Amino acid sequence: MIQRRLKGMGVALITPFNEDGSVDYDSLIKLVEFQVQNGTDFLCVLGTTAETPTLTNEEKQKIKRLVIERVNGRIPILLGISSNCTQTVVDTLKNDDFTGVDAVLVAVPYYNKPSQEGIYQHYKAIAEATQLPIVLYNVPGRTGVNMTAETTLRLARDFDNIVAIKEASGNITQMDDIIKNKPANFDVISGDDGITFPLITLGAVGVISVIGNAFPREFSRMTRLALAGDYNSALSIHHQFTELFKLLFVDGNPAGVKAMLSMMGMIKNRLRLPLVPTRITTFEEMRRILNELKIKC
Repeated sequence: MIQRRLKGMGVALITPFNEDGSVDYDSLIKLVEFQVQNGTDFLCVLGTTAETPTLTNEEKQKIKRLVIERVNGRIPILLGISSNCTQTVVDTLKNDDFTGVDAVLVAVPYYNKPSQEGIYQHYKAIAEATQLPIVLYNVPGRTGVNMTAETTLRLARDFDNIVAIKEASGNITQMDDIIKNKPANFDVISGDDGITFPLITLGAVGVISVIGNAFPREFSRMTRLALAGDYNSALSIHHQFTELFKLLFVDGNPAGVKAMLSMMGMIKNRLRLPLVPTRITTFEEMRRILNELKIKC
């Protein structure tokens, strides 16, 4: 079942760009293989970290096909198909080819700022339009509205194909409420690297990670240790990354992790406007930490 497969460390895959601003598909293939070979449990493709608002539909389709072909069933693929227009998501589900996709990730509608009933009806229409497993995505810092625990639990109970939530509200109490009261076939996945460890101790099943783009082996090990109940070992790895968690997001996502990947020689440090690379001070501080992590991890 997909509920069992979307556990552990999923990675929110970045989109590498060439110096001329075009998508660097060669580097993307290398990144996918890097993930598969270094312990990533599943890939989240075309999420926020992929800079999807700046990608054309043609680029999105090519990225989707390329990743599916390269993964070739070795690990599950969670595909982002969010929109603040409900009908757009419904039409996508009815008309696009989802061969090779294990589940879809759908964010709370952004900009519109719907009520809780509006959020429920949005997901209801989506759930009724497909048999694919659906992962809810609550990220009020980006959407402008929080999906409450009550709404999440209502959706989890009403629709069998709503199988999980990526929770990035930052509200531990809300997340704990969902974990405590959810049905057995519904999972909570951390949407924030920095709280993955504590959230797993409360009952979350893993993370959709940004830092995993650069450190799949180390962060997947931390996640697995925590899931296995070896909290001391997991906490030791978590603390190695504490400083880096902050730096990766201080200049916006995915600017931080792209800077880190460029230091590692895996991509060019390019983003699409309105996003720009990290400040030089952030870049140099991350370089210092990278040198330390090469010794510690």
